Amino acid sequence: MTVGAGISVADGKLNVLGNCILTDVHDNIFVTPATGDALINGAFIGVRSDQIGSRRVFPLGKLEGLRFMCVFRFKMWWMTQRMGTCGQDIPFETQFLIVEGHDGSHFGEENENGVDQSAMYTVFLPILEGDFRAVLQGNANNELEICLESGDPAVEGFEGSHLVFVAAGPDPFDVITNTVKTVERHLQTFCHREKKKMPDMLNWFGWCTWDAFYTDVTSEGVKQGLESLEKGGIPPKFVIIDDGWQSVGMDPTSVEAKADNSANFANRLTHIKENHKFQKDGKEGHRVEDPAMGLRHIVTEIKDQHALKYVYVWHAITGYWGGVRPGVTEMEHYETKLAYPVSSPGVQSNEPCDALDSITKNGLGLVNPEKVFSFYNELHSYLASANIDGVKVDVQNILETLGAGHGGRVKLARKYHQALEASILRNFPDNGIISCMSHNTDGLYSAKRTAVIRASDDFWPRDPASHTIHIASVAYNTIFLGEFMQPDWDMFHSLHPMAEYHGAARAVGGCAIYVSDKPGQHDFNLLKKLVLPDGSILRAKLPGRPTRDCLFSDPARDGKSLLKIWNLNDYNGVVGVFNCQGAGWCRVGKKNLIHDEQPGTITGVIRAKDVDYLPRAADGGWSGDAIIYSHLGGELVYLPKNTSLPITLKAREYEVFTVVPVKELSSGATFGPIGLIKMFNSGGAIKELKYESGRSATVGMKVRGCGIFGAYSSVRPKRITVDAEEMEFGYEEGSGLITFALRVTNEELYHWDMTFEL
Repeated sequence: MTVGAGISVADGKLNVLGNCILTDVHDNIFVTPATGDALINGAFIGVRSDQIGSRRVFPLGKLEGLRFMCVFRFKMWWMTQRMGTCGQDIPFETQFLIVEGHDGSHFGEENENGVDQSAMYTVFLPILEGDFRAVLQGNANNELEICLESGDPAVEGFEGSHLVFVAAGPDPFDVITNTVKTVERHLQTFCHREKKKMPDMLNWFGWCTWDAFYTDVTSEGVKQGLESLEKGGIPPKFVIIDDGWQSVGMDPTSVEAKADNSANFANRLTHIKENHKFQKDGKEGHRVEDPAMGLRHIVTEIKDQHALKYVYVWHAITGYWGGVRPGVTEMEHYETKLAYPVSSPGVQSNEPCDALDSITKNGLGLVNPEKVFSFYNELHSYLASANIDGVKVDVQNILETLGAGHGGRVKLARKYHQALEASILRNFPDNGIISCMSHNTDGLYSAKRTAVIRASDDFWPRDPASHTIHIASVAYNTIFLGEFMQPDWDMFHSLHPMAEYHGAARAVGGCAIYVSDKPGQHDFNLLKKLVLPDGSILRAKLPGRPTRDCLFSDPARDGKSLLKIWNLNDYNGVVGVFNCQGAGWCRVGKKNLIHDEQPGTITGVIRAKDVDYLPRAADGGWSGDAIIYSHLGGELVYLPKNTSLPITLKAREYEVFTVVPVKELSSGATFGPIGLIKMFNSGGAIKELKYESGRSATVGMKVRGCGIFGAYSSVRPKRITVDAEEMEFGYEEGSGLITFALRVTNEELYHWDMTFEL
C-alpha cells in the first residue's frame, strides 16, 4: 500500500479522499505525496518499470461508472473536450482529466443540516518528468493508461516516479487551480496565470488582417481596414498584421502546399525584414535597406492617423511554416539545418494535418537551438525599432516533432520557449505575445512569462459545423488552459450569421475582442454591444469557464444540455448561455461534423450560484439574493437565495445574464447596480461601489462608458446625481428597474461619479 495526502493505492484500488476512482490498479503503480507546502490534497502517480524506450505505455487501472470530462488534442495544434463514464471513452493525447467522485445531481441542494451535497472532484494532470512528457489515454479494457514519450529515439531512460499529479476537493475550480499551482512548485519551469503580466491590448478592441486579406495583406489594406471601422464609430486600438508581411520563398525542390485561403506551407523565411508590400514604394524583388522605409513607415502612419495603441505582427515559432531557409545571406549565423518532423502516434491517430504533411515532405529549416535566442532577438529588436509592440507566435507545437538529435521534444521546446520569452522581455515591455497553435504540455509547462494563448481551433467563417463547436471547445479548454494564460477566443466577423453568438461568447470570456472583417463589411450595432466609443471594452476579470453543473454534460452532442459560461466583474457576475448542440469532433471521421441538422429547443436554468465566485464580488454580509438582467430579453428578475430561472433556447441561440448581488440598506430598501444594459457584459462598467453605512440610504459608484445605465431598487430613488448633476430617470414599479442615459465623453476611460439617494 502506498499513501499520499488522502490518496492511496491499496488492494488494487486508487482511493482519493474516500472515493474509489480506479479499480484493478496494476502492481507496479505507486503514489508519492506532494512535498513541502502543498496547496491541496495531492500525490504523484509513478510506475515501476525496468523497460526503457522513447515511447512507453503503462496501464494504471480501470475507470468505470464515473462521469468525467477531459481535454485532448484532436489535432496536432489544438485541444477539444470529451465527456464519458469509462476508460475507453478517454482519447489519445488527453492532457487534463477531471472525474466526479460520486453522483453530482444534487448540485445546489442542501440536506437538513444545510450542507451542500455537491460531488468530490478528482483531477489528473499528466506532466513532464526529465526529458519525457506524459499524457493519458484509455484502452478497450476501460483502463486509464499513461503514455510516456521523449520524441528522440536516443532518449530512452526515465525515472517514472512523478508522471501524473492527482488531487481532489469539493470545489472543482479551486481544485484545478491548486493542482496546477502545486505542479508549478514541483516543476519550477512555468508560472501560473496569476503571476503573469497581462498585455494591455486585452483591454481594447482590435482588428486582425487574416480573414480580410489572408497572405495578400498589404500596407494599403491595413489602412483600409482601420479606416473602415473608425468611420463607423468603433475605432480599433490594436491591430494584428497576420501572415503575409514576411520575406518568404520556396526552395527550388520544394512542393507547393497551399490550402484554400491559407499560407504556402512549403515557404521558408528568407530574411528577417518585411517583404516589398510593407516597404514604402516597395517593388517585388527589390529590397529597401533604409529601416525608415520599411515596416516603420506604415506602423508610424497608422499609429498617428488612427490613434492606435498597439501593433502586433505574426510569425511562426520557427520563423515561418517551413522554418528558416538554410544558408541564406545574412542568416547563416543561425546555423539552420533541414529537419523532418516525426509526429507522435497519438496525434496521428486523432487527425491528419495538411500543414504537417507538407512540412514532413519538404522538411523544416530549424534554427540551431543554441542560436535561437539570437534569431528571436534580431527579429524582435528590428520589429521594436519599427514601433511594433508584440507578436503572435504561431505553429508552436511543430517543435514536438523535431526532438530527434536534440535530446527530445521537452528539451527542444524548453530551449525555444526560454529564448522566445527572453527576447519578448527584452524587446516588448508590455509582454506583447500571443501564443498560438500551442496546445501541448511541452510548451504550457515551459512558459514562465507568456500570458495569452489562443484557446481553440480557428474561427472558420465558411464552415457551418464550426461555430457551436468553437464556443464549446474554448469554454472547456479554458478549464485547463486558463490556469496558465488568459485564453484568446480568436477573431470573428461582425457581419456573419453567427456574429452575435460569437460576440456574446467573447464578452463573457474575459478575453481580447477583435474582428477580422473585410473593409466595409461590419455590423456596427453588434460591435456597440462590445466596444465603447473610445475603443475600450468591458472585459470580465477571469477566464470564462463552464458553470459547475455543465462540467460533465456534453452541450455539443447530448441533445439536452445548454452550455453556461460564467465570469466575474468587480461587483457582479455574468453568465452566457448557449445552445451548442448539433456538431462535434467525430472520433470515427476524425474531423468536425454536423451530426444533427436540426437540433431541438432546450430548456435549462440560471442561478446566482452559476457565478461560482460571486460571493467575492458581493458586499459583506450578502444574503444570497440576487437580481438577474437578461441582455436580449431586457428583463430584470429578483432571485431569492437558491432559486432558479428557466431559460429556453432554440438551436444556435444565446442569452447573456448579468448577475448582481442584492444589498439590503439600513432603510430596509434593497439595491443592486446592473451597469450599461445595452452592452453584453453590462456589469463590467461598474468600477467602484460603496454603500453608505448609517441612516442615510445612499449608494455611490464609479462607472465607465456611455449609453443606458440600469440598476435595481426596491424603492423609487429620491435623487440620482452623475458628476454632481441631478439626472432624470425612469423607474419601473413592478420590477424595480431604474434607467437613465450617460452621454459620450471625449476623455478616454472616463469614470462617472454617481450617487443614488434612496
